[in-house]
Parts: sequence; C-alpha cells; structure tokens
Amino acid sequence: MKKSVLKQLISYLFRYKWWTLLALFFILLTTVIRTAIPLVARYYIDHFVSQQVGQSGLLLLVGYYFLFLLRVVCTYLGSYTFSRVAYSIVRDMRQETFATIQSLGMAYFDKTPAGSIVSRITNDSQAVADMFGTVFSSFIASFFIFVATLVTMLQLNWQLTLFILPFLPIIWGSIWLYRKLSNHLVMMTRSKLSDINVKLSESIEGMRIIQAFRQEERLVGEFEAINQEHLSYANRSVNINSLFLRPAMSVLKVLAYAVMLTFFGLNWQMASFTAGLMYAFIQYSNQLFDPLIEVTQNFATLQTSMVSAERVFAMMDRKDYEPRQAISNQEVTLGNIEFKNVSFSYDGETDVLKDISFSVNSGETIAFVGHTGSGKSSIINLFMRFYEFDRGHILIDGVDIRNYSQSALRQAIGLVLQDPFLFHGTVDSNIKMYQENLTREDVVAAATFVDADGFISRLPNGYDQTVTERGSTFSSGQRQLIAFARTVAAKPKILILDEATANIDSETEEVIQRSLKKMRQGRTTIAIAHRLSTIQDADCIYVLEKGRIIESGNHDQLLSQKGTYQKMYQLQSGMLN
Repeated sequence: MKKSVLKQLISYLFRYKWWTLLALFFILLTTVIRTAIPLVARYYIDHFVSQQVGQSGLLLLVGYYFLFLLRVVCTYLGSYTFSRVAYSIVRDMRQETFATIQSLGMAYFDKTPAGSIVSRITNDSQAVADMFGTVFSSFIASFFIFVATLVTMLQLNWQLTLFILPFLPIIWGSIWLYRKLSNHLVMMTRSKLSDINVKLSESIEGMRIIQAFRQEERLVGEFEAINQEHLSYANRSVNINSLFLRPAMSVLKVLAYAVMLTFFGLNWQMASFTAGLMYAFIQYSNQLFDPLIEVTQNFATLQTSMVSAERVFAMMDRKDYEPRQAISNQEVTLGNIEFKNVSFSYDGETDVLKDISFSVNSGETIAFVGHTGSGKSSIINLFMRFYEFDRGHILIDGVDIRNYSQSALRQAIGLVLQDPFLFHGTVDSNIKMYQENLTREDVVAAATFVDADGFISRLPNGYDQTVTERGSTFSSGQRQLIAFARTVAAKPKILILDEATANIDSETEEVIQRSLKKMRQGRTTIAIAHRLSTIQDADCIYVLEKGRIIESGNHDQLLSQKGTYQKMYQLQSGMLN
C-alpha cells in the first residue's frame, strides 16, 4: 500500500470530518455493546440459570436482548454514515478527475485509449467507494472490537488468554503472505478490465467500419481473448482468496477452541471457572477471531481499491501545463502572430517541425499547404497549445503564448476543423456553447452572418431543433456552417481554419467559401488547405515539406517560382500531362 495514495484518500475523509466522526461514534458504541453482551450473559448464567429467575433476572434477560437490538441499530447507522461519506468522496474524485481531463494536452489522449479513461472514472472510482463504504469501516470496527475483546479476555483470565495469543502471529503472517501473492493478480485483473472497456469503446465507435469490412468475427474473437485473460486472473485471485481467507482462518479458530476446551477440562475444579465464564470466553474468542477473518476477507477488496485509487490519482495529478512566467490578466489585443525558429517532436526523437519561422500581422490571412505529413496540423497544434514545445518561440502581440492563461488564449482564438464536432443538445446551445452572455439574437446574427440561418429556420423546431450525438442527422455542410456560426458568435481575434472545406461537396463549398470570406474580415487568419483554390487570396502562402518551409509568397508569386506549389496547383487543376 503506497503511503502517498493512502494519504490522499485520508485527505478526502477530512472534507467530511463531521460525518466521519459520527460514523466512528456509532462504531465505537457498537464495540462497547458487543463487549458488554458476553459479560451480561456470563452474569445471568452464573446467577440465574441454576435458581429461580425472579424479576431482576427477567429484567436482565430483557436488557440482554435489548443490547442485541441496539447493536443492530448502531451497526446500521455506522454503515450508513460511512457509505454516505464514501459516495460523497467518489463524487468529488470523479468531478476532479473530469476537470483534470479538460485541461490535459492532446498528447495524453493520443497515448491513452478513451475506454481506459472511462474505466478509471467509473469502475476505478467505484472501487474506491467500496473501500470507504465497506472495507474502511470494517477495518476500523475490527480494530476496535479486537482491542476491546483482548483487553476484556486478559481481565477475565490472563492465563487462558496467553494460550490463545500464539495464534495471532500466525494469522497476521497469513495476511502478509496473502497480500504478497494477491497484489500482482489484483493489478492485472483491474488492467484487463480496463482493456475490456477499451475494446468495447473502440468497437462501438468503429461499428460502421467493422460491419462494412465484415470484421465482426475478428472483433468478437479479440474481445473473447481479453475477456478470457480477465477471467484467468480473476480465477487465480479466487484460488488464493479461497486458501488464505475464511478456510485457513476457520481452521485456526477451531484449534483455538480445542485449546480452550482442553484448558477448561483440565481446570474445571477451580472455583473461578464457572459456566458463565466458559460461555463468555467462547464468545470473546469468536469476537477475537471474527475481526481478523473479516479483515482477511476484505483484504481483496482493499487491494483492488488501492490499485484503483492509484490509477485515478495518477490521472488526477497530471499537470500538462506549467507556465514559466505567467502574466496575470494578460489578454490578446491585436492578434499579431510570430513563430521564431520553432522545432517540435511528438515522440522526442523525430522532429515533425524544423526551424519554423513566419509572422502575420493583425487582419492578414496566411495559409499552409503541403503533402500529408508535412507538418501543417502540427503548427496549429502548437499554436493552440494542444502540445507543449521547448525549442523556439511563438508570440502573440509580442508575448510568448506560454505567458497567456489557457482561458485568455482560447478566448482569442476561433478554431474550425474539417470534421466539426456537435454536442448533444440543440442548434442554439451548439452555437452558444453555453456562453451565458450570448442571447438568441446574437445566435441568429452569427448564423445569418455565415449563411446558416436559411437552413436552420427551415428545421421543424428552428434553433431549438435537437442535435443528436456528433450531429449525425445533419449533413457535413450543415454541421460546418453551425461550427462557423459558433466561431463567429465567440468573436475571436484570431481564426484558425484546419482544412475547413476538405469534406464539403462543390455545391456546398460555394456557400462555405462566402461564409469564410466574411469570417476572415478584420481577423488574423491561419488556414490549412488541401484545395489550393480556397486560399488563392491569402496574403502569404507557405509551402511545407518534411517539417520545413521550402517556399513562401502569394499565389501569383509562388506560381512564378515554378516550384512545388506550381506542381501542386497544376495537379489539382488538371493542367499537368
């Protein structure tokens, strides 16, 4: 059990210290009652069983059963309050983990499957709830009961208690050995469960491709293999649990009973050895061993919960952005952009951008063209701070972009992708993006500006039309126009167009181009394009090849250079024989 993980878990308990203290009170009260019950039974057996039971004996018997009822009530209240704390803690963990995910760079999502992230937030955090709600309360209750019972047994008969004590190191040794053998299996079981979620998520997202290419049987086979691995590790855990938990503990418990009965049999003539004492000692022996058995039974859950907590905290504690010289309240004012000798590698070995330098003044439009893999999108990824770079400088209005807060930077930049993402909700909410300062009039104005109001108004519910997941009921052109309206409504100073017309048909492209032209007016614009016809009016076009700028100039200048740009233009225009 890692101390750092345990320390973080305990810190969550302090958030709900009053509920935790209340739960501890009920557990302590339950311990006192459980300790008192055998003593009451001993007194009743020694003083009333062998003689006429009078009024005092009946009252004692009623009190004895009342203690049982009170024990049940206190046990329930202790479990209830601990469960309340547990689910409050899990809610906080899920909320904080989800908030962390929103701030992580794209590099994390490139390396981590979506199913694994979902598994950590759902399955792993639920395992933590099980620990707080069941295991943690059980451990505390077991500790209280163990200590109280041991102290009471020593007071009743310390000689007999000493005969039983040698069993305790054996039990603790069994627990240590169980932990040693089960830890790896528990980790692998959780890991395989995460793999199951990854495969399930991937299959659902790619179902069209799976069915189109008749890959159903292969995916079922792969899922079965992962599922079988999970079952194998789970079964191996069960085997260890079956050996070291209740069966082994029960054998030790029976041996302890044998020691006690032998001791009583050899010393029954002693005056202090009454039937009540024998009964009380047997009950206390149960209470001494039962907490240890319960601890060992819950140890598997504790192992799982600690591994799960470690996985959740590993995600929660990620810090992808650490501004070097953060300037408070710094905002983008003009939108002048400059790249100075920027180089970048995704894997730390092979540079995808090599010594990139360019500048664009406020209100101008520049474009990047080049073959696939030339580095066009990487420039946008760095400018949006989806990825961190450590060589060169990127400046906005003369200030390093790492000195802007994430909020200020993103507020100044409007990004339009080739495959726009629409969220579940309405057309209105997708254009507003839940910015409370935007009114319906602002939404309609933005949609009208980009020529989207026409088709939106013809929808059955207009701007209140329901948008399903990813906007699947809209055409690609309609989704793009809604994305344009969303960007215009945000009023960015800088506009990024990442192949915004790549997936649009020729007829729709005319509407898109008119909208783009209006969007670019008065804004600094960086465009990435495969279709050279869409960026011919750019102030400057940069041609990229293998991460380097090899040509630059406006459309006419590049054609006159008779280089790579001219060849690309001729290929797309059908002029090359």
